[in-house]
Amino acid sequence: MAEQGLEGSQPVDPIKHPSGIVPTLQNIVSTVNLDCKLDLKAIALQARNAEYNPKRFAAVIMRIREPKTTALIFASGKMVCTGAKSEQQSKLAARKYARIIQKLGFPAKFKDFKIQNIVGSCDVKFPIRLEGLAYSHGAFSSYEPELFPGLIYRMKQPKIVLLIFVSGKIVLTGAKVREETYTAFENIYPVLTEFRKNQQ
Repeated sequence: MAEQGLEGSQPVDPIKHPSGIVPTLQNIVSTVNLDCKLDLKAIALQARNAEYNPKRFAAVIMRIREPKTTALIFASGKMVCTGAKSEQQSKLAARKYARIIQKLGFPAKFKDFKIQNIVGSCDVKFPIRLEGLAYSHGAFSSYEPELFPGLIYRMKQPKIVLLIFVSGKIVLTGAKVREETYTAFENIYPVLTEFRKNQQ
């Protein structure tokens, strides 16, 4: 949490963030290869913070409190780490899981760590006319309010998917580096202001 506080109190860089809004990172998904075969049953029996139900899912689900994350650990030695709020935290968490596996007696390494997805969100603090936006940006937008209340906007450059809600809340997903999240938001911001709903 301290990290978010720091970001909030520092002045926003107007060159990087002309809108004055910096999306907050909510979830980082990363993968790493422990590069050894794993006995999932043995891991589940020995580790306190692990659950394994092979009928439901072919991986051990492990959780740690700091950084608060969840890992999916597969018999192949592949691991997925979710829930961290920054890239560094995701890597730190993945290292902690690898260490737990090592302590259980497996020759786990730490190969090919990679950020696979970054989810960010922000609030433009004004309501948005989603119908108008969907109509004028038809090639990128899908808006079916009966199915889902948000407009799904598939940006091509950077390749980011944005969920845009009437309330002005925005979710951005699909980034591999946080700059893509920031760029995508700055790209969409003028469009959002164009389709700002006038308060009655």
